[in-house]
Amino acid sequence: MGFSNDFSLDELSYDNNGLIPAIAQDWLDGSILMLAWMNKESLKRTLDTREVHYWSRSRSELWRKGATSGNTQEVKEIRYDCDSDSIIVLIDQKGNGACHTGERSCFFNKIDDSNKKKIKASVPFSNQCSDLFNILLERSIKPQEGSYTNHLLEEGSNKILKKIGEESAEFIMACKDKDKGSIANEAADLIYHLQVALINTGVKWRDILSVLESRRK
Repeated sequence: MGFSNDFSLDELSYDNNGLIPAIAQDWLDGSILMLAWMNKESLKRTLDTREVHYWSRSRSELWRKGATSGNTQEVKEIRYDCDSDSIIVLIDQKGNGACHTGERSCFFNKIDDSNKKKIKASVPFSNQCSDLFNILLERSIKPQEGSYTNHLLEEGSNKILKKIGEESAEFIMACKDKDKGSIANEAADLIYHLQVALINTGVKWRDILSVLESRRK
């Protein structure tokens, strides 16, 4: 069977109630924000309006995400899996967050592997660079004794920019020597210090991701 570029809502595999699970994922950093359900009507409305519509199983009705809270979801891309029985909706989350509790992600309950207890993780895990920036940002808001990040921020721009210069030179030399292990390590050091500089100047990591996304097009 040949591949066709034409898509039909009938290609998807719905359950006995005509529903299909839909995962909402942040279009920039990949954070999983929520899981809800769609049917053909809500998916069609989503495609037509570019705003995410779900099907409420409890109320048995169509609902536009954020209709009452203002926390709407703008569609950037939609994908479905190899079995055609689940959807990922890449979104730009508007407002405070995706969860009705006010959290950015519904998945804020984390199981602590060390003691099997539940802890709260308000910042959803995403890619390593975004996660690192969130940790550094939190450190800037809530300083910790002995923190190297806090030391750099206390020293200010001159110290931070000097470190970027040093790490850049070390990265260049690692590339010159073609030592892959050193290149990876020096690149990580450089990204870390760049992020400290961004925090020091009030620039968000998402601003960088937005620029990269715009350039990809």
